[in-house]
Order: sequence, then C-alpha cells, then structure tokens
Amino acid sequence: MFTEKAVDLLKELDRCPDTLPPYHEKMVRAVLDEMNILFEKNVEVLNSSVSDNLGEFMPVLKFRHAALERNKRCLMAYFWNRLLKIRQMRWEFGRILPPDVKSNLSEAEVNWFNNYSKILANYMKSIGQGCGLNLLQNMDPPKSLYLEVRCLADHGEIKMENGEVICLQKNHLYLLPRSACEMLIRQGILEQVVSF
Repeated sequence: MFTEKAVDLLKELDRCPDTLPPYHEKMVRAVLDEMNILFEKNVEVLNSSVSDNLGEFMPVLKFRHAALERNKRCLMAYFWNRLLKIRQMRWEFGRILPPDVKSNLSEAEVNWFNNYSKILANYMKSIGQGCGLNLLQNMDPPKSLYLEVRCLADHGEIKMENGEVICLQKNHLYLLPRSACEMLIRQGILEQVVSF
C-alpha cells in the first residue's frame, strides 16, 4: 500500500515521545524509492498518452501525485520532529551527547547537532559585554547557591570559578556551587542529594 512506510516512521516517533528512536535509513530509503517509482510512472503516462486521451488517465495521475505529496509530508515531519528532539537534547545534555543517544542519530543529524552547538556557543560568548553568559545554567530558578551532590562515577578534576580544583570521586558527597554542578547533574555524573 502506498505511503504505509512513511506513516510507520511517524508512528514510531509518536510511540517514543521522551526518547529519540534510531534513525531508520532503510525505511527512509524505501519511502524515497517508492516516491521515485510513483513519479516515473506518472511521467511515463504523460509521455505516452495523447493529449486528447489524457482525461481517462487523470484519476490515476492524481492518485499517484497525492501519494507522492503524502510521502513528502511524512518525511518532512519525520525529519523536523527528530531535529526538534535533537535541539532539545543540546539544552539537556550540553555539547556532548551520551553514546546511546548519539548511536541513534544519522551522520547528517550528528553534523546538525555539532553546528547547532557551535552557533549556540558563539552566541553565549557574545552576550554580556564580551564576558559571555552560559544560558544552560540555572534552567530552574535556584533555591540556594550551593547544592549537596553525590558523585556517581569517577570523573576526575574540575576547576571551579574561583580557581579551586576539586577531584570528583565515586560515592563522595560535595557541597558545590550550583553553577559548577548543574551541567554535571544533567550528564548523570552527579546527583543532587535531597534532604528533608
């Protein structure tokens, strides 16, 4: 059936609203091949039929053209929704995507993510009268300037804004400035210790 594979691509995205499913290159290629076949059949009919005999072929031509348009819209929606999720991940994870997420992206999507990261970084450097502003900090309004955090994995040294160097070791507790640990929390290196 025409447009079935294109609709399946969208259904898969709809089934995974919070994650990004793997890019299906084979299915995208199959949809593009179907579009080429439909287009070629329409061109064949138009080239072979006489202009006064074209009326009897019109319903078939319109049907194929509608299938072409639907495939095109489905592919555009598939690509657009994937890009929206990738852009959202840039704000959640930072410049480095987790390996399990990166493995779900196509090469073009990885390039788009890298270019978007560069543009965002350049923009953040340009704000604040030359000193820059990290827009990824304080995604939620802070209740305090310091957070008590637990390190989930050996991460090594991080340099604080005041120049102090702290070595993050697994299962150790730290009281760190919110600005220093918020990105590490989103990356899964630290977790906030909730005290009641």
